[in-house]
Amino acid sequence: MAEVIIYRTQSCPYCDMAKRLFNDLDVAFEEIDLTFDHEERMALVKRTGGRRTVPQIFINGQSVGGYDDIRELQKTGKLAEMLAEDPK
Repeated sequence: MAEVIIYRTQSCPYCDMAKRLFNDLDVAFEEIDLTFDHEERMALVKRTGGRRTVPQIFINGQSVGGYDDIRELQKTGKLAEMLAEDPK
């Protein structure tokens, strides 16, 4: 099963929807709360090439974007493929 990381803040409805989607798919994920962590947020901005919005979701170390992006991946079947891969 893939390694999933969700960068989020406490007052983000899209973050909650992303978590719910992965819970509904029975996929374990790690949450990194950026609410009060400016240094971690700046590290995320660097890691994503400038993206500041949350959620930011990584699957096996690859940035896949936010909630709308994973919903699109789910609709096309690519999310299931990504989640089936083992971490490298």
